[in-house]
Amino acid sequence: MLKPIDQRRRFRDQLETGTTSGMCDNYLQANLITLPKEYAFDFLLFCQRNPKPCPIIDVLEPGEYQPRVAEADIRTDLPKYRIYKNGKLSEEVYDIKKYWREDFVTFLIGCSFTFEKALLDEGIRLLHQEQQRVVPMYKTNIPCESAGCFEGNMVVSMRALTPEEADRAVDITNNFQTSHGGPVHIGKPEEIGIKDLDKPDYGQSVDFNKEERIPVFWACGVTPQNVCLQAKPEIVISHAPGHMLITDQLEEQ
Repeated sequence: MLKPIDQRRRFRDQLETGTTSGMCDNYLQANLITLPKEYAFDFLLFCQRNPKPCPIIDVLEPGEYQPRVAEADIRTDLPKYRIYKNGKLSEEVYDIKKYWREDFVTFLIGCSFTFEKALLDEGIRLLHQEQQRVVPMYKTNIPCESAGCFEGNMVVSMRALTPEEADRAVDITNNFQTSHGGPVHIGKPEEIGIKDLDKPDYGQSVDFNKEERIPVFWACGVTPQNVCLQAKPEIVISHAPGHMLITDQLEEQ
């Protein structure tokens, strides 16, 4: 398995562009949100008020593109990015250098991919990895606390586990507070506003026997993307769902 810096170089050279789930075990992965400075304070306040979906790992100064948590260039070292303009998805790209502005402030937010190695080490199966799919993510009816122009509902990621695996997963992931911590909901997706597990809002659906496994939902770092769509800044840049920055920082133990 590659070291984080070597994996990031492959992304920079566009030799790989897929999901980062399962890459660089034991290292923190991060969601990315880049937006104009005029929105930065309100967004920081939104993250502080909603630490479950938005645990902050790093905040970069205006125009800065080298984070403290990785020897990286956040403009090139993620496998895929999304460009949003005025609340709408404009395009997906593999490099954001041509969009870069000196007034951009970047937030790195914890990602649930970080704790997946700990689940695997305890014999818990992760079907999205086995099926080589991007983990399914869903919009919910769980409200976030608003801050300035930023408001909206939480997005969650889902892993289908046996009841026994779910119990162990709660205990394990509670220790990963900078990576969303324990689940926000288990079973009955309709209770949190999810109508069809086979139609995720982000990522890809996974196949599982619903008599043997139950859906377990974690707060997701795609929540800020969902919220930014409603705030409608002139431009927001994010990671493509499932395509994270792999940092040089070891995961919580």
